[in-house]
Amino acid sequence: MNKEKITELLQTIHYPGYSRDIVSFGIIKDISIQERNLSIRLNISTENVKVRHTIKQDVHRALTNTGQFDQIDLIMDDPPAKPETNEKASQSLVSGNIKHIVAVASGKGGVGKSTVAANLAVAMAKNGHKTGLLDLDIYGPSLPIIMGINSSPEISEDKKLIPIDIHGVKAMSFGFISGNNAPTIWRGPLVSKMTQQFFRDVLWGDLDVLILDLPPGTGDIQLTLTQHVQLSGAVIVTTPQDMALADVQKGADMFRKVNVPVFGVVENMSGFYLEGTASKDAKLQLDGYGDVPLDEKDRFSIRLDIFKRGGGLKESKRLEVPFLGEIPISPEIALSSDKGIPVVSAQADSTLALCYFNLAEQLEKALN
Repeated sequence: MNKEKITELLQTIHYPGYSRDIVSFGIIKDISIQERNLSIRLNISTENVKVRHTIKQDVHRALTNTGQFDQIDLIMDDPPAKPETNEKASQSLVSGNIKHIVAVASGKGGVGKSTVAANLAVAMAKNGHKTGLLDLDIYGPSLPIIMGINSSPEISEDKKLIPIDIHGVKAMSFGFISGNNAPTIWRGPLVSKMTQQFFRDVLWGDLDVLILDLPPGTGDIQLTLTQHVQLSGAVIVTTPQDMALADVQKGADMFRKVNVPVFGVVENMSGFYLEGTASKDAKLQLDGYGDVPLDEKDRFSIRLDIFKRGGGLKESKRLEVPFLGEIPISPEIALSSDKGIPVVSAQADSTLALCYFNLAEQLEKALN
């Protein structure tokens, strides 16, 4: 059995958790054959002991099963030295004592991620947690509108930005500084630098949780975060359509590749509830839904799945993470956001607010 045949055999072994093979990952470095003795050097860059052991075990088993060799030596290179961008370094980057940093992310824009992040932060605060909310969408900051903030943050004596306290949350956004109407035309290095400054040069103080409203996709800001900040985990926001779900997969897989736990998936814009009242003698019927029953107070409620339903649940099963719930399409949510009062503050006792309180409860469980 020559080196070429051995390489072909090793190409059938997948890197744990990926569809790619270990050869394409560059793990196989040297193959030495002397009669029936085989020696292979493995260069596995991860520090994960379980992954390293699994790869070595799979390689040894595959080669042993050929029956071509009396002795098989697998030489493992030492993992690279742990960079100073882990917990110690990341905490030195953050100004303040923050127990948990949670990213609210999406694969594409327009799924309502910022609305979810803002209402989640307010719900966490109402549940008694010291909460911060950081809008990291440099190119399209939404926080000033959703939270109803028109002022600029004050600056401390040591030239640090002081977050704006509103709705029980400490809030900070690039829109507070640039002006929400000013376009941002920056290249990647400037974006990366500003991202780091939002942690280093903002007086966050003591927080139980800092919610990050990330821009959509997997760009410079996400890369900077995973390199410099210790994230506790991520919440992925999607809508029911297949197009949104395809991008969710990319975002979730990105977090997993950098060892950030995905706490779960939220399906936003999940159906529209048509509600009203009718007389007892009225026969209420909707096309495709048949007769609509009335309750004891002659009220009716029917769910219309405008975009379809179940995409978030399906994706959570694929990722093997919890499904954190559905948030319906609602004019009240849109109007509250436009007025600068998140629905959790404007209608704290409503069914809509309950959706976000349930999400906050799920996040609390994940953090604990």
